[in-house]
Amino acid sequence: MTIIIDPQSSGIAGNMIIGALVDLGADAYELKEIMEKSAKPFGKVEVSFNKITKHGIDSTFCHVEMIEHTHSVNYPEFIEKINNLELNENVRKTSIKVFERIAKAEAKVHGKTIETIHFHEVGASDAVADVIGSVYAYYSLNLDKQKIIGLPIAVGGGRVKTAHGTIPVPAPAVVEILKDAYIKGGPVDSELATPTGSAIYAEICDEIQEFIPQIKPKKVGYGAGRKDFDHPNVLRIIETSDISEKDEIDVIETNLDHLTGEEIGYLFDRLSDVGASDVSITPIIMKKNRQGSLLKIISPRKNRDELVNTIFKETGSLGIRIAPNMHRGIAKREFVKKEFEIEGEKFEVTFKNGYVNGELISSRPEYEDLKEIALKTGIPLIKIKEMIQ
Repeated sequence: MTIIIDPQSSGIAGNMIIGALVDLGADAYELKEIMEKSAKPFGKVEVSFNKITKHGIDSTFCHVEMIEHTHSVNYPEFIEKINNLELNENVRKTSIKVFERIAKAEAKVHGKTIETIHFHEVGASDAVADVIGSVYAYYSLNLDKQKIIGLPIAVGGGRVKTAHGTIPVPAPAVVEILKDAYIKGGPVDSELATPTGSAIYAEICDEIQEFIPQIKPKKVGYGAGRKDFDHPNVLRIIETSDISEKDEIDVIETNLDHLTGEEIGYLFDRLSDVGASDVSITPIIMKKNRQGSLLKIISPRKNRDELVNTIFKETGSLGIRIAPNMHRGIAKREFVKKEFEIEGEKFEVTFKNGYVNGELISSRPEYEDLKEIALKTGIPLIKIKEMIQ
């Protein structure tokens, strides 16, 4: 499955994420217990879940009411309290990553180090409940095993009062947290994206896209926001059937006519190290009959900028062509390990299997595993491949 988080119309907050995940099937009773229990070292909260209608959209509202709140603590003290909670290890680690995103953003905005930053709204008991509740629901639905795509976030507009005074919307910490995402102002003059919701979104999304990709929706969960507007104030999370046969990539190209073979080989390795999915170099004839090479890279969008910067730095190229958001058909891939006995010794070989419409179309052993066997046994690589197949 692929999961689409859609905050395009009403932004994102921790309780909206929880509400949408409960709408998709997370257990509200378990969440209430874990959220209230986790908040205790920081104060006291009461959590409730209700089905409500937001401008015609049936949704789940997670209400987290802060009853008590202890004094704010610095980041190391805060994390120590989180580590002392009785939580599943995955939930604990991911929650700490979310809090770290918030702390780094706050520290950057206020010109402090992460160790000296004090949590105010972010470290309040209700925010702790929001983060841990969202992460707990995420793991309870096995979303860690799914691809999660985030769509652009509506951040609202106007001004908002905080512990540091009145600041513009989106809040500086929100902008810092969402540096790698797409954000847009409006559609109302109100704060729509909170630091807590933004940090959870940034942590669990595997990919950020501008538009909904080609999908087959299976189920939709709606998490209601606290405020009322003239449009449905809900966060939508869409569960889709497998779309792994389609993929979006960027193709990056440039012509090279001044590098030696050794320098091109080094460039090939550097590009692979910084995230290229595939690198190819083709001999070409350039203007004035100069011999050159066409460098072509297939890249996931998230690695595009680093790859382009690497090309500029390593080649001195004056121009790079980028064809963004190209679609490619891909087979569903699966890695399977098998054990073989060769000359009395057992070896494990990983096979990359490819499937189209559920049918196995290829099964190839990984080169590195065959190479290791050949080096250990002294048997030629081509013979090892024949024996394995």
